Amino acid sequence: MSEIASRNVHQHLLEVLDNEQARFRVMEHEAIGKCEAVSEIRGTALGQGAKALLCKVKGNGVKQHVLAILAADQQADLQRLAQHLGGLKASLASPAEVDELTACVFGAIPPFSFHPSLKLVADPLLFERYDEIAFNAGLLEKSIIMDTQDYLRIAKPELAVFRRENEA
Repeated sequence: MSEIASRNVHQHLLEVLDNEQARFRVMEHEAIGKCEAVSEIRGTALGQGAKALLCKVKGNGVKQHVLAILAADQQADLQRLAQHLGGLKASLASPAEVDELTACVFGAIPPFSFHPSLKLVADPLLFERYDEIAFNAGLLEKSIIMDTQDYLRIAKPELAVFRRENEA
């Protein structure tokens, strides 16, 4: 995907989805930062939500910004993410890095990378359980619910298991 020409991520995302003939719908709602509350408003399951975490992976000669996507009902294991990419550790990026690489605020980042320095990695569980995924669309008050296969076709994320495994 190309770098964002403007800082209007929402409009850019809609153009990409329209151009790719994706099956999706836009939903306007109150700006809510909690995954559970927004999934209830959307009428979707929590596990359909695509949570986007902007991370930095470092070590072993690796220095990479990663947009890590996982189901909203899961927690990220940043160590697993770092190991997958050949690094030693991963951490969440700063608000300034989020703004620079996504032109969004925390919580509004869609699961698409429009910046050449931002690698897109997604945990496959998000795509295995539901026919549609839901996510904030560049703005806290707008969501997109879209066909899972269309998302995979358009975004082309690298798939890697990095969710925290439940310990028995």
